[in-house]
Amino acid sequence: MAKLMVITLIGLVLAVVRDYRSSYQKRFNAFREVTPVELPNCSLIKGIEEGSEDLEILPNGLAFISTGLKYPGIKSFEPDKPGKILLMDLNEEDPGVIELKIIEGRLDVASFNPHGISTFTDEDNAVYLLVVNHPDMKSTVELFKFQEEEKSLLHLKTIKHKLLPSVNDIVAVGPEQFYATNDHYFHNLYLQSWELYLGLAWSNVVYYSPEDVQVVADGFDFANGINISPDGKYVYVAELLAHKIHVYEKHANWTLTLLKSLDFNTLVDNLSVDPETGDVWVGCHPNGIKIFFYDEKNPPASEVIRIQNILTEEPKVTVVYAENGTMLQGSTVASVYKGKLLVGSVFHKALYCEL
Repeated sequence: MAKLMVITLIGLVLAVVRDYRSSYQKRFNAFREVTPVELPNCSLIKGIEEGSEDLEILPNGLAFISTGLKYPGIKSFEPDKPGKILLMDLNEEDPGVIELKIIEGRLDVASFNPHGISTFTDEDNAVYLLVVNHPDMKSTVELFKFQEEEKSLLHLKTIKHKLLPSVNDIVAVGPEQFYATNDHYFHNLYLQSWELYLGLAWSNVVYYSPEDVQVVADGFDFANGINISPDGKYVYVAELLAHKIHVYEKHANWTLTLLKSLDFNTLVDNLSVDPETGDVWVGCHPNGIKIFFYDEKNPPASEVIRIQNILTEEPKVTVVYAENGTMLQGSTVASVYKGKLLVGSVFHKALYCEL
């Protein structure tokens, strides 16, 4: 009888593990290979070798790029170097990047580990850059003021909160107000690994201001990119491991109501919104296993999709760019400015294209 019980227990455990493994492979799109979609006028951006996880383009064509992300389970080619914020002027004929000097304030530049970024321009045209930071694998949001003439960032404030345990991306709605995605519920790395494997879907979206902090949406399997419509009425959230983008209506009290969800055959990462057309541009991972289990002989692919008319009943989804990682590995973000496209990656290089 005892042997029978042991064999039964082992069988149940193996069945559960096999079921979770199958779910894990599906969530990570483990068996997908890309069909190439080429763009004719693309080149790698000189000076970016350690990732370009997120980027934000101002209306005047200046682009901020975060580089040097160190993230648990993700490849880093320079694990001992601090991250940086780069600047690129898309009005130049052959644009390059420069590193923005950080005027430190109380920021420890040596442990600077930038992730998602967002900008806010006030009525006086002052530009604020908000940066998700992971010093020593913790989560903070750093507030900077951009000083264009000096090509520098003045550090103003570090934001921490118990409802911001594992921040991935943010979208600014004021100098110190933003929506943020937590990609995990837990902060502890061991618990995060089980959360990820079991697909607990406990991550969330938080609204933050100095006066009010609240969870405004939850139940995500790895909440990732977030952005807002040009008119400020709708918030878009990428759910990486469910392969979905959710559309929310934003209310006057900053709460969100889900309107619709779009499904994709790819892992959707950061979202950029064209301020002129409202189109949503998405950096994607066709096969997430290749991101989390890096093999230089079989690198992660890159994919960029464009969503037109996202608020209508029939949005138009176009794969603008896709390739197997030969040129760009692990695309995370794509954004456009006057016929020019920038594509960033989690730990690799960055691409500049003329559409």
